[in-house]
Amino acid sequence: MLPTIFQEMQGHLDHFFSAVDFAAIQTVFDRIQRCTGTVILSGVGKSGHIAQKIAMTLVSTGTRALFLSPSQALHGDIGIVSPQDCFLGLSKSGASQELLDLLPHIQKRGAFTIAVVSDRFAPLAKISDFSIHLPVRKEICPHDLAPTTSTTVQLIFGDCLAVALMRAKQFAVEEFAANHPAGLLGRKITLKVSDLMLQGDAIPLCYARDPLIGVLHELTAKRCGSVLITDEKRSLIGIFTDGDLRRAIEAEGERALHKPMEQFMTRSPRIVAPDLLALAALRQMEENPNRLVTVLPVLERNNIVGILRMHDILQAGLR
Repeated sequence: MLPTIFQEMQGHLDHFFSAVDFAAIQTVFDRIQRCTGTVILSGVGKSGHIAQKIAMTLVSTGTRALFLSPSQALHGDIGIVSPQDCFLGLSKSGASQELLDLLPHIQKRGAFTIAVVSDRFAPLAKISDFSIHLPVRKEICPHDLAPTTSTTVQLIFGDCLAVALMRAKQFAVEEFAANHPAGLLGRKITLKVSDLMLQGDAIPLCYARDPLIGVLHELTAKRCGSVLITDEKRSLIGIFTDGDLRRAIEAEGERALHKPMEQFMTRSPRIVAPDLLALAALRQMEENPNRLVTVLPVLERNNIVGILRMHDILQAGLR
């Protein structure tokens, strides 16, 4: 049964995307992008819930917005509306009496009004400054009553609008992070390499001239699966990993243990900076699925300041 409903919804959404007027959507976008005040969204019932969600998405992605309850607006909250604002009224039928009663008062305050409806000839569309038609063939409710398809296309409209505004404003990930300081999302966009890297004596180090046999304790004791090869100024020269150890023993046997690290190390390894987001560092590690990187040297002004392990990123819950 459920797969059938999914297929039904897919068909209704295909109809929406094929019938929607993209020129009108562009006009709405252009108007909202020019808005110097607040984007105000309103609706009744399920459309009201969608309007609230869109308002919150806009706020969190860099657009000043709020949800205005039609009933509360008519009892004082309309005082927040100004001529610089843009008002979007969401309603499938465009006949919700609460919105129809509210709209003239919004217009008296000078805000530009946009009806977001699924009926081209809706009363709300006729009295608004502009209207956008979100075509809905029918609800997937067997009685064609419960708001389902209609609320889905409203949400698509709102989310696409928010993302388009993000791109137009070049809303940076750092700004997004500042708006989402808590939870998993907050960790993903606030945790930096410096928060997770091993520092000080925990960093496995050796010199290029050191024999391999003398480095084995550093390699195993620090439990990083690698050793960073440095010079006297603590500049990175190369990296030596567990994999390099296996390859050295396979190729040269016991003789490898008495040879210097510079013969086995990988020069110019991939590095990261301490202020890079840990999630971005993880993506670097996974860049080549055929050659997975599990540790990254952390450099600041060409000096080794830490080492980042994939294990620590995953422990932080960033996957």
